[in-house]
Amino acid sequence: MPQLREPHALAMLHPWIDVGNVGTMLLSRLEGMFGARQLGRMARPGNFFDFTRYRPSIYYENGNRKLAVPNATVSYAQHQSGKDLLFLHLLEPHMLGEVYANSIVRLLQLFNVKSYFLVGSMYDIVPHTRPLLVTGGSATKQISEHLAKTGVQSSNYQGPTTITYLVTQKAAELGMESTSVIAHLPQYLPLEEDYSGLVKLMEVFSPIYDFSVDKRDVEKAESQRSETDLAVSRDPKLKAFVSQLETYYEERLKKQEDQKPRLSPTVEDFLKDIENRFRQN
Repeated sequence: MPQLREPHALAMLHPWIDVGNVGTMLLSRLEGMFGARQLGRMARPGNFFDFTRYRPSIYYENGNRKLAVPNATVSYAQHQSGKDLLFLHLLEPHMLGEVYANSIVRLLQLFNVKSYFLVGSMYDIVPHTRPLLVTGGSATKQISEHLAKTGVQSSNYQGPTTITYLVTQKAAELGMESTSVIAHLPQYLPLEEDYSGLVKLMEVFSPIYDFSVDKRDVEKAESQRSETDLAVSRDPKLKAFVSQLETYYEERLKKQEDQKPRLSPTVEDFLKDIENRFRQN
């Protein structure tokens, strides 16, 4: 077992808050930067996951067929200077959710984790033509101030969530610094790998862990943006819709209760429908 010095734990949760695989890519980038090593995985993932929903897969290794079983995994990184890190690649459980959450909390306690970050992304009614919104929150003053400086807005969401939020709640109760950071992505732009979301979260965490955002990821984000701009310019209806979302976005940022976005009735109905779906799902 590695001896970690009050490590920070960064967790992503698939698929609940991992649209565009932003959380997955973020942890993978940080693991590569800091030379992370595999620590472990759940001994019996079938206790928690339905393998008709998370499908095992067949692969070849040295000419032999093997089975890869979906699982939650943990890795770690140590540094002579700086913060030690735990990386938690979590899957949303289908069964025994409280036991699953408690086992994660016990892992955090075992390594005397100082800070727990839940990171990821979700779809929202935002345009791709504006800076991505990032919401989050922390009970720790220092982290809250940093999040505010990087443009992270406080979240006032109420509604359905994941059972793994128990980890965030219990971590705070045990005296750990507990924080969530979620990027909001355009719901009309379902990308398998959303580099704009990745770059945005990398910018939030780069001052905390003292690293530079990879230029290749920035270039990929710019390329995706250019391709989307071109597609929108060729579709008059989509172009008009994005324009309405830009208005909604600007009004949303003003945070003025007496001012509401002046959208067309069609777009207003559409936005209400999307919001209802978010709350149901």
